[in-house]
Amino acid sequence: MKPTEKLIDSTADVLSRMLRFEHTADSVLSAHFRDQRALQSRERAFVAEHAYLVLRRLRWLRAVAGENAGARKLLITALARIEGLGHKFLAPLISRNEAQWLETLAPTADTELSLGERTDLPDWVIERLLTQMDEASLLSLARALNTQAPLDLRVNLMKSDIDAVTATLTNNGLTVTPGRFSPWALRLGERPSLTKNPLYEKGIIEVQDEGSQLLALLLAPKRGEMVVDFCAGAGGKTLALGAMMRSTGRLYAFDVSEKRLIKMRPRVARSGLSNIHPVLIDSENDIKVKRLAGKIDRVLVDAPCSGLGTLRRNPDLKWRQTPTAVEELVVKQGAILAGAARLVKPGGRLVYATCSLLDAENRGVIDTFLASHPDFVRLPANEILAAGRIDLDTGIDLELRPDVHGTDGFYAAVMERRAPNSAATTPETDDDA
Repeated sequence: MKPTEKLIDSTADVLSRMLRFEHTADSVLSAHFRDQRALQSRERAFVAEHAYLVLRRLRWLRAVAGENAGARKLLITALARIEGLGHKFLAPLISRNEAQWLETLAPTADTELSLGERTDLPDWVIERLLTQMDEASLLSLARALNTQAPLDLRVNLMKSDIDAVTATLTNNGLTVTPGRFSPWALRLGERPSLTKNPLYEKGIIEVQDEGSQLLALLLAPKRGEMVVDFCAGAGGKTLALGAMMRSTGRLYAFDVSEKRLIKMRPRVARSGLSNIHPVLIDSENDIKVKRLAGKIDRVLVDAPCSGLGTLRRNPDLKWRQTPTAVEELVVKQGAILAGAARLVKPGGRLVYATCSLLDAENRGVIDTFLASHPDFVRLPANEILAAGRIDLDTGIDLELRPDVHGTDGFYAAVMERRAPNSAATTPETDDDA
């Protein structure tokens, strides 16, 4: 959709509020659309896409437009320099002063820009990532993070199968491709609204990044087991685990947010699963947690994190996060992991995961945990995936990148609690999963 004067005004308005970074970009956008009910669906898509475009490319745009450029000038620069709309097209849609200013912008070569301006990342993030990868790899990662994420679906195999869902979506005029790794994943070439789609209403499909789906495959719960999703949120991974368990056993969905657990309820109802038990806890030390100590077969800890692996979806996070916040998160992650580990029975499995790209939140947390918990041993994630017939090998831990794997940036480590006087088990294929 081509911009109009109305759309430029609307996008600049919401963008000016996003750039204060007082609230998350998605909450600002939702509030804007509530105030602008007259906007049609295609107009809303334009506003959202272009506000997020500016957030993704903010450092580069400021290098071109000027460090003090406001929301409108940043948006106009993005339309001209990133989307390639000419002065002749834009001039009638903006003020005379803005049109004159646009003509004065000089071309900017990458050689004139800092690494931060080329990657559109804060310097503190760049410093940390360069300890993990070289500059070429960082630039590749940044390019992927600065693109729009695809729309991935998870098919609920309790209710249908991949082929049937693919056929239905294709008949609806959508471009559908199977996931690269997850046996339940489909990727859409378009971004339709799915909330009124019969497949969604019946719980046959859920929106879930393919990388997130792989966390359930690493936990690999079996029928009849006792399982805990320790930081369940709104339940995307909980639903995947419940389907793997064929709605048997008992699956606890723990979270400290009642609001998130309430959002889970209609999703559980649509899914048809009866083994999910949402539980509100006040912390990892809640008495409800302690009562299950040593009784759980498998525990997933998708820990609160910086979210830097999800910048395709949440580009404001890179400007809202700080080094101090990450340091505080690392302490919280360690405490949550230690609390969740108490649930695992001997021989049971513990999976720790984040959607962060930073070693401090990932390997650092695991190394610290294992050093103080000798009863836990690391299991090779690549061998577990191979046993499940998943063709993906990122080493002993799962490390996903959008530029390499096409998913969000995910990290996961798999651990097993040693049974007394026994060694770690070798992963086996679970045909029931």
